[in-house]
Amino acid sequence: MTRKWLVWKRHPEPATALLAESAAMLNVGASPASLPRAAVRIIGIDPGSLRTGYGIIESDASGQLRHVAHGCLNVSGQPFLERIGAIYRGLKQVIGDTQPNVAAIEQVFMARNADSALKLGQARGAALVALLEAGLPVHEYTALQIKKAAVGGGHAAKEQVQSMVRWLLKLNENPQADAADALACAICHAHHASTRQRWQLAVSR
Repeated sequence: MTRKWLVWKRHPEPATALLAESAAMLNVGASPASLPRAAVRIIGIDPGSLRTGYGIIESDASGQLRHVAHGCLNVSGQPFLERIGAIYRGLKQVIGDTQPNVAAIEQVFMARNADSALKLGQARGAALVALLEAGLPVHEYTALQIKKAAVGGGHAAKEQVQSMVRWLLKLNENPQADAADALACAICHAHHASTRQRWQLAVSR
């Protein structure tokens, strides 16, 4: 049964984008020889105590990104403890449905006040438990790293992130803000993983 708080979006036709082109523009290019031969499916998470965004993409050996799914777990309007449980259960469902290989999640460093920071930390913890319970390797990135990888500037506005994610993944419309941030997190990991592999390849020569 579909829960009311689970907003799920799929596009009927897989959208693709050239990671090499976008990375070259951002000065973090990808070399096809340095990427794994099999496509890697990445789930990105933008944690929040009211809305937790998620986005799933694939990065393949040719340097392409393919959109798989994105959405937002909207748990607002529920008591706080129920929200934490809903985030955990919702992400378990998403992971089970999409079968990612690796996870990327945004680090949280600040909030409006101590209470908000505590709630956000607990929501992030619920997301981490769902990811780790599924046996996924988890990589953490700052908001600055994510925006630089997706947009090219660490202080980009949410609207810029939405537009660039739409362009990189060839989506039909801008994703909802939390889902766009999650997709940007997944894109960030694809870039960083590619860079790490190039370094390893250079060192091994």
